[in-house]
Amino acid sequence: MKQLYPWQFESWQSLQGLRSRLPHALLIKGAQGIGKLDLALCFAQSLLCVSPKSDGMACQECDSCHWFEQDSHPDFRLIQPDAMTAAEDGEEKAGGKKPSREISVDQIRDLSSFANLSAHCGGYRVVVVYPAETMNNNAANSLLKTLEEPTDKLLFLLITHKPQQLLPTILSRCLGFTVNTPTREAGAAWLAKQGIKDPEQALAQTGFTPLQALNWAEAGEGAEERKLLLYAIRQPAKMDALNLAESLLKIQPVHVIHCLQQWCHDLASAQLAGSVRYFPEQSNELAKLASGVSSIALMRFQKELLEARRAAFHPLNPKLFLESLLLSYRQLFAA
Repeated sequence: MKQLYPWQFESWQSLQGLRSRLPHALLIKGAQGIGKLDLALCFAQSLLCVSPKSDGMACQECDSCHWFEQDSHPDFRLIQPDAMTAAEDGEEKAGGKKPSREISVDQIRDLSSFANLSAHCGGYRVVVVYPAETMNNNAANSLLKTLEEPTDKLLFLLITHKPQQLLPTILSRCLGFTVNTPTREAGAAWLAKQGIKDPEQALAQTGFTPLQALNWAEAGEGAEERKLLLYAIRQPAKMDALNLAESLLKIQPVHVIHCLQQWCHDLASAQLAGSVRYFPEQSNELAKLASGVSSIALMRFQKELLEARRAAFHPLNPKLFLESLLLSYRQLFAA
């Protein structure tokens, strides 16, 4: 059973307010790692429930709820990339072929019969598409045809943290619903209840998204490498970029870039506003470094990081990729 997170009650009440006038498609958007999928699944189950509670939550006792919990509800479909399904099932495709990270056109076309059938339970039929931005062009155009000719009591819940990557024509046919990122206090309090040590720091590392912070903290992925990176970038004049790049190869390049982006954001913030966001414990060191770097050069490096992030999942040579970024960072302070 999916549960609402403490920061989602206001969003839940807003969703309940839409029940009497539901559109045929809702675009649920917000930051990654704040529980948008869980919120959507709770809402889908409540719409399919025979006897929802007074607060709108599903009863968990009717046949509909039992089917939903067993992933066998005839009036519900969850569309997501094969890679996500395989990760949840712990399986790989035959022949060692990597599952697709995209939602394919065949997955969307398979919905055509579902869309034209009568609801098994006489109520709504619900389709959750997650993450919506992973639809390839053919899949997006196929979905658009369905959205242009909506059938009665068929609700699409499209979930995304990158709405700018969706077709404008799809956006125009959905009612936007924004899920707010929880406050720092709410996120840290929840992480503390999950047993995470230093929840403030864990939260800041992920841009204040609690679920991603929990996943990173529990996995412990890159924790030592991150400490090594932070120690080095505090002392750019002493940084050995080549050896540091070698030491960071154990983690994904995107995590290195993510850390550098947060650090540079705080450098710029310390320089322009006298405050920092992601590394409050390093405020004094950031202020010292910010006073010795050109704001124009810093902006150029931030642009370089942004471009590098686009290629971070498939670098031709990870070591050279990291060496280039670290040398560029050190060069900021060479003058």
